Amino acid sequence: MKVFITTGTYDFLKTIQKKHSSENMLLMDGTGGAALVHETDGKTVFSTPRRYEVVDGAGALVNRGYAVLNNIPVTDEGRPLFEHRFKNRAGAIENQPGFLSIRVLRPLDTDTYVIFTQWENPAAFENWKSSQAFNEAHKKRGTEVGLDQKPHIFSGKSYVTTFTIPNEK
Repeated sequence: MKVFITTGTYDFLKTIQKKHSSENMLLMDGTGGAALVHETDGKTVFSTPRRYEVVDGAGALVNRGYAVLNNIPVTDEGRPLFEHRFKNRAGAIENQPGFLSIRVLRPLDTDTYVIFTQWENPAAFENWKSSQAFNEAHKKRGTEVGLDQKPHIFSGKSYVTTFTIPNEK
């Protein structure tokens, strides 16, 4: 499975989504602009998207809610360790109230992985961040064995982008 992401104005991206309504596309609106996500086993309709392979995932992308994209630059040498961590995750996020979907996205053209999570609303995401399951999933962070203590695997600082997904019928 592949995921393609393109950005632009909300209205322009909405025309692309409508034109290709048979495709699995998710239109998201954020403070820094809009993004259109295309999940497919085939080719994308976008001309110059960011391209990813799905390393791991659960749940279905749905046209509602709140999306959080954790963008994490990883060195070529660090990719196997980084992916191993996510392929062997506990899966606790899937049981969190308000959780809709997760995709761990391997970049095909850059060094920046995206951990894409989708929630019913911002409160559900905030509740996840303050949950015992979140603490358990991130318990090695800041320790000798945590990935964040292995600077050779990260090629830059991670950053988070958030979007709302208007439920337009």
